[in-house]
Amino acid sequence: MHVPPKGDPASLGSIGKFEVKRSSKKPGPALELHASSPIPTQFGEFELKVFARIPPGNESGGSESEAATGETAREHVALVYGDVRGARALPVRVHSECMTSEVFGSLKCDCKAQLEWAMAEIARQGAGAILYLRQEGRGIGLANKIRAYELQARGHDTVDANRMLGLPDDARNYDIAASMLDYLGVESIRLMTNNPEKVRAMRALGVQVDDRIPVVVEPNTFSAGYLETKRLRMSHDLPAYLNQPVNVKRAANGK
Repeated sequence: MHVPPKGDPASLGSIGKFEVKRSSKKPGPALELHASSPIPTQFGEFELKVFARIPPGNESGGSESEAATGETAREHVALVYGDVRGARALPVRVHSECMTSEVFGSLKCDCKAQLEWAMAEIARQGAGAILYLRQEGRGIGLANKIRAYELQARGHDTVDANRMLGLPDDARNYDIAASMLDYLGVESIRLMTNNPEKVRAMRALGVQVDDRIPVVVEPNTFSAGYLETKRLRMSHDLPAYLNQPVNVKRAANGK
């Protein structure tokens, strides 16, 4: 459970600090809701809620920017569709930021296509949430991600490129996502992912994951090798892509 902000305990729109207290294996971090507003999208109207981790030692007071540095200054988003409070088996996508594909249209990965597929599917089902976490490059940051891209351009795959830079294969953390689900009052989820490790990580944080919903989008010429590496070396549940014909335009549009 969570303790809502003072002044309006019943409202998800209340802005302020709240402490997440959970009866699960691990406590969630204290979060602050910075802002909330409906936004129209091509998939329908979502409610966009902006959260940030409260700096350690500042849980009881102070401004939202006080002592905020690094991870505590980073804002994360819950993009909510429909009524989710008390929901069970709610479709949820825990999605990590990918500036290169989502902003600049890079074809090296399937991140943008997965995000858009999840938004469309959640709208189709009538309720759900995208938990958008600001951990670029599987948690290694934008600069390191681009350094890894340069190594990939020389023929190394995504796993070897990270290791050559002395970085982990996957440095992501999902505790913010678990706390956001508590704040939203979601009882259990169906996790939209191809990554069994993400399912295990969310369960380890005490989230009840009832099922996994595959998010399989058509690859393109540039992303097929990356997806094959995720299948073979990172245990993602994906089809074998390299021997299949792909279409850049169709894949870029997520069709």
